[in-house]
Amino acid sequence: PAAHIAMMQREVVERRRWLEPQHFLDLIGATNLIPGPNSTQIAIHLGLIRAGWMGLIAAGVCFILPAFAITTALTWAYVEYGALPQVDPWLAGVRPAVLALVGAAVWKLGRNAVSSVLLGTIGVLVAVATLWGINEVLALLGGGLFGMVTIRLLKGKEKAALMVPFTMPGKSLWPALATPMAGAAAATSFTVWKMALFFLKVGCTLYGSGYLLVAFLEDELVKKWQWLTPSELLDAVAIGQLTPGPILTTASSVGYIKSGLSGAAVATAAIFLPSFIFVALLKVVLPILRQSPWTGAFLDAVNVSAVALMAVVCGRLAIETIGFGGALNWPALLILPVVVLATLRWKAGTVWIVLCSAFVGRLMLLFSSAG
Repeated sequence: PAAHIAMMQREVVERRRWLEPQHFLDLIGATNLIPGPNSTQIAIHLGLIRAGWMGLIAAGVCFILPAFAITTALTWAYVEYGALPQVDPWLAGVRPAVLALVGAAVWKLGRNAVSSVLLGTIGVLVAVATLWGINEVLALLGGGLFGMVTIRLLKGKEKAALMVPFTMPGKSLWPALATPMAGAAAATSFTVWKMALFFLKVGCTLYGSGYLLVAFLEDELVKKWQWLTPSELLDAVAIGQLTPGPILTTASSVGYIKSGLSGAAVATAAIFLPSFIFVALLKVVLPILRQSPWTGAFLDAVNVSAVALMAVVCGRLAIETIGFGGALNWPALLILPVVVLATLRWKAGTVWIVLCSAFVGRLMLLFSSAG
C-alpha cells in the first residue's frame, strides 16, 4: 500500500494536479480509519472525486483488474505445473526502486503533514509506538485522539509553544476477534457461495495492512474448514505478493485453486466490494470531519500519524531490501540513490523507473554471477 500511495501522490498531486496536497493527505488519514485495503480505497475515492459514481467504479475496477489477471495467470501455472514462474531475478531491481518511491512520497507528504512542532511530535510518538509493537490501527487512532485533544486544549496562548510553524528542511485486530479452535476440526464441504461470504466478511473487517489477510485465511480456510493445506496457503500468499496490485488479490489465487476462473472472480469481487461501499460513505463524511474544529484537529493528527506509519514501513523495507545487519545487497544499494535522484530532482515517470530498474537489476545479477 505504501508503494501504491507513493505512485498516486506523484501522479495525482504533482504531475496532474488533480488534488491539493492537503486533500490527498485527508484521504490517506481517513481511509486508514475504515476497514479494507487502503491504497485500493484511495484509488476508488480519487475516481469518485474526478468523475462521480462512474469514476468510482472505473477507478476501482482498473486498479484491481490487472492484479487479478496476473494473479489468476500465475495461479493457473501453479495448478498446472506445480511451481511458480521465476520472477525473483527481475525483482532485484524493482525492490529498491519501489523503496525509493515510498521514501520520496514519505518526504513529500511529511512536508505537508508536519506543519507544526506538535504534529511532528505526534508523528514521532506514533512511529515509536509502532516500532514497540503497538497495533497500527490503535497507534493511528491514539495519535488522532491525542492530537485532537491537545490541539483544541492548547488553542489559546499556551498553544503557541507547541504549535509554532514548522517547515521540514527542503498486530491485527483479527486474532482478538477470532474464536480459538479446540483441537482439529472436521473438514467442511466447499461451496463457492460460502467462500464468497467468507471473503465478504474479510473485506468488511480487515483493518491495517493487507498482510493481515493471512491471519484470516489460516484460521478459517486451513484450520477450521480445511479447504487449503498450509503449503497451499503460503503459495497463494506468494502469488499475491508477486503481483504489482493489492495483496488482497491473494483471494483470487485461493478462489482459482478451489473453483477455477469462476471461483477467482467470485472471491475477488467479494473481498473488494465492501471497499466501494465504504468509500461512497466516506465521501459524505469527510467534508463534515474537516469543517468541525475538533474533528479537523483529529484529521490533522491522523494524517501525520499515517505518514509516520509509512515511514516505519519504509525503514523496515530498507533493512530487508538493502540487507543491513547481514550481507549487503549491492544492486539495491546502487540502484536506490539513483532512483531517489530521478524521483525528487528529475521527476521521472513511475512506470519508466520501475521498468528500467527491473532491467538494470537483472543485468547486475547476471554480471555478478558471471564474475
